[in-house]
Amino acid sequence: MSPAARIAALLGSPVTRLRAVSGGEICRAYAVELADGRRLFAKQAPPGAGAMMAVEAAGLAWLADGGASVPQVVAGEDDLLVLSWMDGGRADPEAAHGFGQALALLHRSGAKSFGAAPPGVRGPGWIGSAGMSFADDGDWPAFFAEHRIWPYLRAARAAGHVTTAEYDSIARVCDCIAQLAGPAVPPARLHGDLWHGNLLWASHGAVLIDPAAHGGHPESDLAMLTLFPPDWVREILAGYRSVSPLPDGWAGRIALHRLFPLLVHAELFGGTYGAAAATQARSLVAGRGR
Repeated sequence: MSPAARIAALLGSPVTRLRAVSGGEICRAYAVELADGRRLFAKQAPPGAGAMMAVEAAGLAWLADGGASVPQVVAGEDDLLVLSWMDGGRADPEAAHGFGQALALLHRSGAKSFGAAPPGVRGPGWIGSAGMSFADDGDWPAFFAEHRIWPYLRAARAAGHVTTAEYDSIARVCDCIAQLAGPAVPPARLHGDLWHGNLLWASHGAVLIDPAAHGGHPESDLAMLTLFPPDWVREILAGYRSVSPLPDGWAGRIALHRLFPLLVHAELFGGTYGAAAATQARSLVAGRGR
């Protein structure tokens, strides 16, 4: 069945127009117009991606429950997701500051554990096209090493995207991660893949899209946010701090949290991401020795 026919069957209204649009490198994306006048956005996962779209729908609902602005989930199946259409806008300092405040409140809404899945999810998650474990751990350093560093480091090494020296540098971080992790924090509700491409500046403010939502450390979202920064990132951080002051030393720990997205990129894309992860790792270990 074609995407148009599937969407029409799900929503009970004929599709009058289906137009391919940019939706990332993983899914096929469409602008949809229905006979009843609705404008929607649809994503179709690639073959073999399992319940990728169902996991994303659950993540969006969980983020919305935590107060985040997200597209409305209109309908969906394991491999197909239909969302409300979001008209684009432009970032400005006021909108950025407001988003930072909203992000702090989202983190505060919490999760039951580090690695916790959005409610209703059974099975693995995704970050981009890479699988992501929904562990259930009360200890953040152990969780982060076991489920957010090692799987992607090993996969990147197997793909030839990380050298032996780079692998060893990153492995040393896992050996001393308890000393690098900083003060203990409760599990936060994370977007999980918060680079600028997943932050849509709509007419009413910032909207979160394409989550890899899970329970984690709030500094992990901030690390991704500053690694691949959106417009007005300083204003976002100022807004965040106005609601949730950041613990001492957080800027020095950003390198630790950046290992996760950099190693995901190293696994998927190769290039210089493995070397960048190793540079971050070496800075952490060197800083510990001072």
